[in-house]
Amino acid sequence: MKVLREPDFRRLFVGRTTSFIGDGMAPVAIAFAVLGLGGSATDLGIVFAAHSLLLIALVLGAGVVGDRVSPRLSMLGADLVSVATAATMAALLLSGTAEIWHLAVLYAIQGGATAFFKPASGVIVPQIVPVRRLQEANALLELSRSLGKVVGPALAGIMLGLGSPGSALALDAATFAVSAISLVGLRAPRAEASEERASFFGELRHGWREFSARSWLVAVVTGAALSNAIYWPAFQVLGPTVAQDSLGGSSSWAVIATAMGLGAVAGGAVALSIRPRRPLLVGEGFVILIGLPLVALAVPASTALIAAAAFVSGAVGSLAQILFETAWVQHVPPPVRTRVSAYDWFGSLALEPLGLALVGPLVAAIGTSETLWLSSIVVTLCIAAAYSVPSVRRLEVRVDEPTPTPPPRPIEAGD
Repeated sequence: MKVLREPDFRRLFVGRTTSFIGDGMAPVAIAFAVLGLGGSATDLGIVFAAHSLLLIALVLGAGVVGDRVSPRLSMLGADLVSVATAATMAALLLSGTAEIWHLAVLYAIQGGATAFFKPASGVIVPQIVPVRRLQEANALLELSRSLGKVVGPALAGIMLGLGSPGSALALDAATFAVSAISLVGLRAPRAEASEERASFFGELRHGWREFSARSWLVAVVTGAALSNAIYWPAFQVLGPTVAQDSLGGSSSWAVIATAMGLGAVAGGAVALSIRPRRPLLVGEGFVILIGLPLVALAVPASTALIAAAAFVSGAVGSLAQILFETAWVQHVPPPVRTRVSAYDWFGSLALEPLGLALVGPLVAAIGTSETLWLSSIVVTLCIAAAYSVPSVRRLEVRVDEPTPTPPPRPIEAGD
């Protein structure tokens, strides 16, 4: 794969692949850490919601910071904070002194670090690879993310069986350290910017203008906001609960999570071999199948059938993500990409904490199976609504740099 001949991308790829394995371990380890401490589905939802809340609270400001100080430095700082939080959670669990509120606070801080990492991580790729290799680079990174979803849950399952959630989180901390080391020597140029800077809020408004001017971007992010508020809370919170109650425990859930990762690998492999002229027409068309594992969990089906549904979900989600990541950077000017990426992440995740906080009470009110059925229907309708927007289906690939809207007024004396 020719893009791996680029030394900076190769360095980034190694670091991200290692970190993705840790990312795959963390949700499984944290879920069973909370349950092992006597927590309920509501407690688990609150822990995951704490992570999402701080991410959402900081991500827009993080986008401005990323454009100002460089995506590389934003990612490096985030990795160092994540090393500290994961290591602290591991130490508390291994020493037997952990409480659920400890995990909620530390995972929330890690969410704040993620706010600085996520927007910058998509922007740094076009800085270090040629435009003609952009989809290949994104596909390889998505494949590595998918590998993490395979290896991470599998490792977590092994370590939960042989040790404890604390040992899995200790390894997670080590993967963040590898990612940080890979970024230290990375040579990623900053996007060009005016010598005179606008105010912080002026740059934030400029990013919003660039984001909101693209109806296809608004439609996809709105659909993602609504579906993420329902899909991931139902899958991450109720999935382990169903596994614990009906499927034999953590080993079954590790199989299901691993199958989703294998599906994501398959979706990434497809993305390496296709170059659709209308990327969102293809990606958003297939992602309508993403709710299948919620249906399988609602039955509940056997572990094998749920894993098969998770495989399909992982494949279509991976393909859609790669095509979207490639498309949006082709249509957004380089100087504002981190800010636009921040609005993407903010919008996509804005409602997820609400879903995480409400999924437990909803289960208490109507039942686990009914909540999963309802979630699968609403997720499908949200994705279909985004796909119905004409500009989503008509968006075409481009290789020339887009023209930015006029930047905001620079800071002047007296501002």
